Amino acid sequence: MGFYTGTSLRAGPFRFTMSRSGMGVSAGLPGFKVTSGPQGNYVHMSRGGISYRTTIDKPVPHPSSRQRPYTPPSSSVVMEDMTGASVRELVAGNRSDLIAQIQAAASRRPHWPFALGPLLVLGLILGSWGLFLILIGIPAIIWLVLYDQARRSVVVIYDVNDDTARRFEELVQAVGALQQVDGFWLITASGAVETPYQFKVNAGASTLNLRQRASASMNGPKLLVTNIAIPTLVSGERAVHFLPDRMLLREGKHFADVPYQELELEAEAVRFVEEGVLPRDGEVVDQTWRYVNVNGGPDRRFKDNQRLPVLKYGRLTLYNRRGLHMMWDASQPRAVEATARALTNVASAQPPIIPT
Repeated sequence: MGFYTGTSLRAGPFRFTMSRSGMGVSAGLPGFKVTSGPQGNYVHMSRGGISYRTTIDKPVPHPSSRQRPYTPPSSSVVMEDMTGASVRELVAGNRSDLIAQIQAAASRRPHWPFALGPLLVLGLILGSWGLFLILIGIPAIIWLVLYDQARRSVVVIYDVNDDTARRFEELVQAVGALQQVDGFWLITASGAVETPYQFKVNAGASTLNLRQRASASMNGPKLLVTNIAIPTLVSGERAVHFLPDRMLLREGKHFADVPYQELELEAEAVRFVEEGVLPRDGEVVDQTWRYVNVNGGPDRRFKDNQRLPVLKYGRLTLYNRRGLHMMWDASQPRAVEATARALTNVASAQPPIIPT
């Protein structure tokens, strides 16, 4: 299938290989032991079910949960946070082994900068002898760089077959279409327009939204080493990564996962009044005024009352009962519809988990 990127992965000096018998791991440099490498996970998915295998089993700490405060912006319209529960809150209710591995890898600091700094300082102090010291110290720095790459990596090899693979390929294609849209945003807060004055000074809109730029890609988290393309929606420090067996959520350095069986979603077309630069592929469906009367005409008491376009966007809302809530707007409603349809198909066809 098109979403596979290879059958052999490298994390630092370690090579993970997928075969019919499962997953193998080897070290490419002397001084590295397989037991000191990153934890490798093998996931087999087919009509028969999902099976998980882990090559290196180490205890890892769980992140603590802390509620994220939200302060509404100063506005006459009361704004409500639309980002849902924080990732820390989500992981507190469902701690999976994969998230524990990823969180542990994300919390590890690299060692090589703390070795390189003193080496360069000593090299400058010792003069010609310092150059000799730097030359013999370079291999040690390279060793530390590879060691850091390994300890800050989590390897997941997917073996996805049958109808499960076809449905995930459809999701890859749908998110690939979202990569091409010119306008893509994450809604962070929303408020209802309630009074005639609010209606007048907000271009006749019924709802105000705060949003930030977003993008779609096929790149997962840097510390996740895998053999598949990972459809991803990202805005600032928040991201959702779609894996074949689950959704992976990121907020800064914190991660949580959500089973597709828990996912609920909605796709709809929305009208949006644009005041800035219009997306090149956006469809203008109407016009309004910056300051508008109740009957829809311009309020001529305001000087320089400019005309504003109303565009038709697609909105994808992802949510569940544990507090997940993310609203994504795109300038191409068809791309949103395709992504929602593909996600629904992936969620509805998740095979059962096979005990191992």
